Amino acid sequence: MGDDAVGPHVVARLLAGFEFSPGVAVVDVGTPGLDLTPYLAGLRAAVVVDAVRGDTPGGVRVIRKGELVTWSVPPRLSPHDPGLLECLMALELAGRAPADVTLVGVAPASVATGTALTPIVAAALPAAVQAVLDELRRLGVPPRPRPQPTPPDLWWERPAAVPR
Repeated sequence: MGDDAVGPHVVARLLAGFEFSPGVAVVDVGTPGLDLTPYLAGLRAAVVVDAVRGDTPGGVRVIRKGELVTWSVPPRLSPHDPGLLECLMALELAGRAPADVTLVGVAPASVATGTALTPIVAAALPAAVQAVLDELRRLGVPPRPRPQPTPPDLWWERPAAVPR
């Protein structure tokens, strides 16, 4: 997954280190786009974490719905076809879009296929996690640190078990 796995890494760190209020779901939904539609439909608010093109690899950027909806729909040449913007547009047309959407974007250093994050994106994980925590506090649903944090479950980095 390479740097494109920044979202699952952030989700794994959040689940390992924090407890969340009822009504808050922290979910790795895989590749976003229209597949994200059922997860966002009818929500009051959503915070999405993903790799987002940026000027500086490893840079973390918080992008709110007001800015997202002003983006032009770019041509798609990645696994994120169609993207978050198209998902939000479809939900707006259906009257089911969240009123508050925040994208926590981390600029990838490499989108080459692989399983490990590049060192610069791995170093950005604490800032991305903090950005999500800040957004949840802003939304009035602050998470609580787990009394006994666990290591993040990075299941996709474990060797596959081969049946004998």
